[in-house]
Amino acid sequence: MTPSSDLVIRFAIPSDVPAILGFIRALARYEKLEHEVVADEARLAATLFGERRFAEVLLAELGGPPVGFALFFSSYSTFLAQPGLYLEDLFVEPAARGRGVGLALMSALARTAIERGYGRFEWSVLDWNAPALDFYRALGAAPQAEWTVQRVVGAPLAALAERWSGTIG
Repeated sequence: MTPSSDLVIRFAIPSDVPAILGFIRALARYEKLEHEVVADEARLAATLFGERRFAEVLLAELGGPPVGFALFFSSYSTFLAQPGLYLEDLFVEPAARGRGVGLALMSALARTAIERGYGRFEWSVLDWNAPALDFYRALGAAPQAEWTVQRVVGAPLAALAERWSGTIG
């Protein structure tokens, strides 16, 4: 698919925070996880554009306001001894799908990884999301079936933190 000629991919700026939060909520609705979204504009502004930036965002525009986003951050591979790019979220508004927006965002992320000297580009996808799985396969992505994602949040995270009381030096 050839991306639309009026497609622009750009790095987000602080005034884009409301649009970013809108994409996060739309993605959560699609994934049936809206109840898990606690992000707000203040927290996004602080973590994306504050003194310490924890992630970055690319926005896609088709001659108007953003129609898609990709939120990513650096990871690290001990086996490669290189940083990597981890895509946390990718979302394109339904009305903009089929116009090459997702492809352009993924290509821009891959280019960013290469330009920064990263050794890999990774992401997770829900196993029921057939359209996304098909899209990623078409890009040449290989599922890592032997790995499962593990996560601790909330009370289990706090409990784990208390399991060792030593000083981190």
